[in-house]
Amino acid sequence: MSMTITTAALSDDERAAILEAVRDFAQSELAPHALEWDETKTFPADALHHAGELGLGGIYVREDVGGTGLTRSDAVAIFEELATGDPSIAAYVTIHNMVAWMIDTYGTDAQRQEWLPLLASMQGFGSYCLTEPGAGSDAAAITTTAIRDGDEVVLTGVKQFISGAGAASVYIVMARTGEPGARGISAFLVPADTAGLSFGVNEKKMGWNAQPTRQVILDEVRVPAANLLGGEGQGFKIAMSALDGGRINIAACSLGGAQWALDRAVRYVQERFTFGEPLAEKQSVVFTLADMATELRAARALVRDAAAALDAKAPDASMQCAMAKRYATDAGFRVANEALQLHGGYGYLHEYGIEKVVRDLRVHQILEGTNEIMRVIIGRELLGA
Repeated sequence: MSMTITTAALSDDERAAILEAVRDFAQSELAPHALEWDETKTFPADALHHAGELGLGGIYVREDVGGTGLTRSDAVAIFEELATGDPSIAAYVTIHNMVAWMIDTYGTDAQRQEWLPLLASMQGFGSYCLTEPGAGSDAAAITTTAIRDGDEVVLTGVKQFISGAGAASVYIVMARTGEPGARGISAFLVPADTAGLSFGVNEKKMGWNAQPTRQVILDEVRVPAANLLGGEGQGFKIAMSALDGGRINIAACSLGGAQWALDRAVRYVQERFTFGEPLAEKQSVVFTLADMATELRAARALVRDAAAALDAKAPDASMQCAMAKRYATDAGFRVANEALQLHGGYGYLHEYGIEKVVRDLRVHQILEGTNEIMRVIIGRELLGA
């Protein structure tokens, strides 16, 4: 890998060169190990350090703290390429970038200088802690508390389904500082070595096995009051603004994983003979491939439009992100599942890699807001609610 991403104002040639470098990284450092990492539940820190060297740890973080300073439109293209190598690792990189963006956007200069050089280089990792055992889609119902005690804040509660938990250097924890509901929530930076911070067992999951998912347990965790991210009572707003980008990023990962599966299916049906002719000669197979490719292209257009809306701070950007997330993650799973079906029994075998992608992409329809919640967001926007 010879190219490091360091430029913000990109020409078409520069953008193409960046995507080629990311594609090379995905195919040389992720794809050859993806099945092994999945099987052994290995979090590949070394590969992620290399991603940081390439500039992938702070893709839309400002350059003064080591970020790459690119646009959301650039980012979704990068994440799609990464996901062709391993959707599970690409998805974690999107979460890490979301954490870095939150600190870059809402942090004080001291917070930015302390954490972002570490995160942008991916010498340290970030985790986003919103969901709780009793508060998933209804995120405003979180019960983790943050109580002021002099110059410190005491955090107590449990966070659920936290990607990177136990491996991260810093956790952004949403906790209740005030009244019930969204307005009583604030965000805090919790370093990994803080006393009272511990983690549950690594969850046994259907997919995403290469990244750890654990509870984050806060037992009277004390952090300086200066670790407040943004203003008091702004935590829910901060968390939701981060999820707009998180949604299109995870949608881009669905595109990359599904495109990989489609490419394998196209190759397989030309090589596989049944009843004396290639599968590719069957009209039903041709139609299936045509529909898969069409759905992916439509999904990609939605994701690109939503990313452009986020870059432009368009008033309907949140709705566009919800639309793109809903459509692209549904389409990505369907395409990967059809690719498995076209492979027949071989698609069900681990060594072919198709079943892994199906398992990895399934959770994209749930996280960063379930696709049912995406419909709620879209419908409310349309109704002016």
